Amino acid sequence: MKNKKTVTLSVLAVLLVIVVAVTAYMIKKYAPNKTHMDLTKYFAGSAEEGKLPVILEDTLCETTAIEQDGSIYVNITFVKEKLNKRFYWDGNENLLLYTTATQEISAPLNGKDCYINTSKDTKDYVIATAQGGDVYVALDYVQLYTAMDYQKYNKPSRVVIHNVYGEDIDYAEVKDDTQIRYKKTVKSEILQDVKSGDTVRVLEEKDKETGFTKVMSESGVTGYVQGKRLGVTYQEKSETEFQEEVYTHILMDKQVCLGWHQVTNQTANNYLSSVLSSTKGVNVVSPTWFMTIDNEGGISSLASDSYVETAHKAGVQVWALCSDFGDKMKIGTVLGSTSKRQRLEKNLIAEAIRYSLDGINIDFEYVKRESGEDFVQFIRELGIMCRNIGLVLSIDNYPPVGNLSDYYDRAEQAAVADYIITMSYDEHYSGGEEAGPVSSISYVTNSIAEVQKEVPPEQMIIGLPFYSGLWKVKKGSKAKLKRTDLTMKGAKEVVKESGKDAEWDDVTGTNYVEYTKDGVVHKLWMEDAHSLEVKMMALSDIPDADLGGVAFWKLGLEESSVWNMIEKYVKK
Repeated sequence: MKNKKTVTLSVLAVLLVIVVAVTAYMIKKYAPNKTHMDLTKYFAGSAEEGKLPVILEDTLCETTAIEQDGSIYVNITFVKEKLNKRFYWDGNENLLLYTTATQEISAPLNGKDCYINTSKDTKDYVIATAQGGDVYVALDYVQLYTAMDYQKYNKPSRVVIHNVYGEDIDYAEVKDDTQIRYKKTVKSEILQDVKSGDTVRVLEEKDKETGFTKVMSESGVTGYVQGKRLGVTYQEKSETEFQEEVYTHILMDKQVCLGWHQVTNQTANNYLSSVLSSTKGVNVVSPTWFMTIDNEGGISSLASDSYVETAHKAGVQVWALCSDFGDKMKIGTVLGSTSKRQRLEKNLIAEAIRYSLDGINIDFEYVKRESGEDFVQFIRELGIMCRNIGLVLSIDNYPPVGNLSDYYDRAEQAAVADYIITMSYDEHYSGGEEAGPVSSISYVTNSIAEVQKEVPPEQMIIGLPFYSGLWKVKKGSKAKLKRTDLTMKGAKEVVKESGKDAEWDDVTGTNYVEYTKDGVVHKLWMEDAHSLEVKMMALSDIPDADLGGVAFWKLGLEESSVWNMIEKYVKK
C-alpha cells in the first residue's frame, strides 16, 4: 500500500512538471511581449546624428530636418518636391525666392529679413540656413505660403508634416488600451502604447491571417494593432484655413488668331499695313522685335510706335516677341541669376510700356534641361509684372514629344501666364534622322492631346506652319539630311517644275510629291489650304471647351486664299 502511494505521488509530480512546462511553453509562445522598442532605434535608419526624422502624412521620408534656435528646418529640395514647388533657390546669389500672383518675396541666406516686392519684413527666426552644403528652409516660413501644418514630437525628436486636405483619409478609434507593435504579432516589441479613445490613421485593412491592422499614431509612429482593439474604420477630410492667392488670366473674349511677323530691321516695320491687308480674321500680330543680346539681361529692340499705331487702328493687338537667338547667348546664364533675370524682365516691361504694347510673347528655344526651373521662375516673375499693368503674357513651347521638353513645365506656365502656344511644326528638321512633313496631322492632334493634360483649353494656342519642307536625299550619302523651307507659292512652283502631280496623303494630311533630279531624290510635303484645313478641323473638334486660339508662322509665307478657310474656323 505504501509503495502504491509512492508511485501515485511520483506520477502526480511528473504530471505537475509537465503541466508547468506546458504552461510555461504556452505563455512563452502566446503571451504578449511587454518589451518596448527604443524609438530612437526605430527611427535610427532615417536620420543622421543631430538630425530629425521627417514623417510626411503616412510616409517616413529619406530627408531629415534640423533644429536651430527652436525652429525646424527642412531641405529646400524636399520643400520644392513635396510641399510647394514655387519656392526657388538661387545658388548663385544665395537668395530664397517665392512668388504669388502679385508679389515676389526674397530672403537672403542666414537672415531674418525678407522683402515683399519693395517692403521689408523681419521674422523672429532665420528664414534659410546652410548646413553641410545643403540649404534648409524654416517650416514656419514655408507654412506662410503653403497649405500644411507640422508638429515636433520628442523622445526621440521627430517632425510630422500634414499637407493633404480635402481628401478622405481612413481613421479608427481605439476601443481598448493596447499597443502599436513593430510586427504583426503580439510577440513583437511595442512601439507605442495607445489608450482607449485615441485616434489612429488606418494604413492597411486588417490582415485576415494575423488579425493585425497597420496604423499610424498621431505622433508619426507606424506599426500594427490588433484589429479587434479598433472601432469601425471611418473616413474624414482634413481642413485647412490656408487660402492660396488666386491667379487671374488676361484672355481675349474671342479666339486668338495670331500671326507672327518676322521683323529683322526697322524698315520691315513699314510693311505691316501691306502684310495685314492680305489676311482675314487676324486679331493679334507678334513682331519679332526683341532679342536677348548678352548674358547680363540686355535686349535689342526693333519696336516702333507707328507699327503699334497701325495695328491698333486695324483692331489688331501687338504681342511683341522676345527670342533667345542672340549671338554668343547662353540664356541659362541669364535665367540662373536673379539679378540678370530680373534685369531682362524689367527691360521687357520698359519696352512694353514705352510702346503701348498689348502683350509679350516669349520664344526661348535654347533653354536646356538644367535651366528648366530657372526658366519657369522667369515666367512667374514676368507674369507678376505683366499682370500688374494688364499685359498679356504668352509663352511659345515645343510640342510635348516624349519627355524631351517636360522641364518647361507647361502646367506651371499655364498657372502663371495667360496663353501657352504650342509650335506644332518642325516635326522633321535639318540634321534629323529622316525626311518628313513639317507638320503632319498626327503631330498636331497628338500635341493637342498631350498639352490638354497640362493646360486648360481656353489658354491653349496651337501654332501651325505656312511653309513647306523640301528634302534632297542622295542615295548612299552620309551627309546629314537638310530641309529647304518654301513658301506656299514656292512649293507650287517646285511641283510644277518637277513635272509631277502632288498626291494627297491621308496619313500625313498633306499633299506629297517625289521626283528625282540629277540623281538626287526630292521629297516635298506641302503645307497649303487643304493641309491647314485638316488641322483647323482637328482644332475645332476639341471637346467640352473652346480652344484659346491658333497662331501661324509666319505672315507672308502664305497664299492669301488660305485666309478664307481660316476665317471659317476661328470663333469670333
